[in-house]
Amino acid sequence: MNEQHAPYTSLGNHLKYVREQAKQSLEEVSGAVEIDQEKLVRIEAGLERPDEEVLMLLISHFKVQDREAVQLWELADYDSEMPEEIRFSPDQSQGGKQTIMLLALDMRTMYSDGLDIMANPAGLTLNFTQAVGPKQTAPVARVGMSLGQAEQVLKALEQALIKSKYAGQPRLLPPPND
Repeated sequence: MNEQHAPYTSLGNHLKYVREQAKQSLEEVSGAVEIDQEKLVRIEAGLERPDEEVLMLLISHFKVQDREAVQLWELADYDSEMPEEIRFSPDQSQGGKQTIMLLALDMRTMYSDGLDIMANPAGLTLNFTQAVGPKQTAPVARVGMSLGQAEQVLKALEQALIKSKYAGQPRLLPPPND
């Protein structure tokens, strides 16, 4: 393929390298970022530039470090239109060098059918998963929280479950005592 037919070859190759380093299949990644597998193939081949949102989701999914994330952004030719999620601020601990922070925001509802919880003295990490085959799961989301916040979440879940269980049911008087 020449540069005219694959204008984003460098970006595609880089994304494919990141995916392969993460030891993930095209199916796993396309499912995780909710894009068609064929679209991901075209992106990795350099034939198509991912939308800004898709690129942010890929960067987030692979937990790409800041410098590499900016490099991917620039390879996609988005360097002149960086989103608000990318912030530049001088950091004195780095000798006055600029620090770049990339935050991917995704407000879609992700459904799961499994949960793994890891606990340590600092808090909990909840790993939500979905079955992708027999005896195989894929991560859907990961949420970390302090132990105090976990207790608040537990209380909120209990209240929500009770409310959903009894909401809309008529309240009946107790049977008469004979």
